[in-house]
Amino acid sequence: MAEADKLTQEQKAAAVIVSLGVDKASKLYKHLGQEDLERLTVEIARLGHIEAETTETVLDEFYKECLTQKVVTDGGIEYARTVLEKAFGEETANTLLQKVSKSLKVMPFAFLSKTNSKNLFSILQHERPQTIALVLSYVEPTQAADVIVMLPDEMKLRVVTNIAKMDSASPEAIKLVEAEMQKKFSTILTTDFTHVGGVDYIAEVMNNMDRSNEKSIFEGLNREDEELSAEIRKKMFVFEDILTMDARSIQRFLRDCDQKDLVLALKGTTAEVANVIFANVSSRMAENIKSDLEITVNVRLQDVEEAQQRIVQIIRTLEDRGEVVIMKGGKGDIIA
Repeated sequence: MAEADKLTQEQKAAAVIVSLGVDKASKLYKHLGQEDLERLTVEIARLGHIEAETTETVLDEFYKECLTQKVVTDGGIEYARTVLEKAFGEETANTLLQKVSKSLKVMPFAFLSKTNSKNLFSILQHERPQTIALVLSYVEPTQAADVIVMLPDEMKLRVVTNIAKMDSASPEAIKLVEAEMQKKFSTILTTDFTHVGGVDYIAEVMNNMDRSNEKSIFEGLNREDEELSAEIRKKMFVFEDILTMDARSIQRFLRDCDQKDLVLALKGTTAEVANVIFANVSSRMAENIKSDLEITVNVRLQDVEEAQQRIVQIIRTLEDRGEVVIMKGGKGDIIA
């Protein structure tokens, strides 16, 4: 059970597909959208070996969620609760209903996922920055980035700032946006406050933006709100993103890192990241770091995060000078 809990939802979906066999899996593939198909195929390719017990647990979870969705659809929440409690007990029934209820709930602006970026821009370009920010907070970061890039420079800054400072949207605010959009958007109602936007979201949006627009926006943000600019930058590249860097770039930033910071940083990261670091330093330095890791115990999480952030800052400084390359959102600025 513990091994199954470590799998992401995408990995679990891949495990289900693999367990179906080629014939049944190919039939299921025909019903998937292009984006889901691509993501699922990547996960299947990465899956590797899964123990039979783990696969059985994943399939059992999948069966229960399918059953829950069916009884909810057929008879409503209360009917489903009665059936599930009788079959699996109260605790499991509550867990299943929470999962399925979330998936059945229609998210505001869900239909925008089928709208291409150019059409979305044509709809939003004359709206107020607050309105654009609210709408873009409900779409994929790649789509939001595309729309922001097409906006005039001054509008870009205002929209980015609004998204970053956004925390929640009330039903009244969403209704107002719906009125402004008129027939261009379907009527969307929410029954409670919904978390939208925020620094984490706009950081992901910026990660999907080309370097020139990113620089332009940050220059403006630095002038208008330096603290917010620093907060967004800090979220844009995390320590684990070292895995996306090429060997030459990794070797370059490691030269500027304090070994104590490396030891602390590696105490709070994955074996995969650690192996990449060890592969890009001399064998002697790798042994020294491993030796220090063994004797470095009872470290504070805050110290680990601060060490990782100092290394990230070195990487971003070197990137600004063009000495390392960071691959962002699949759009690395590399020319062969």
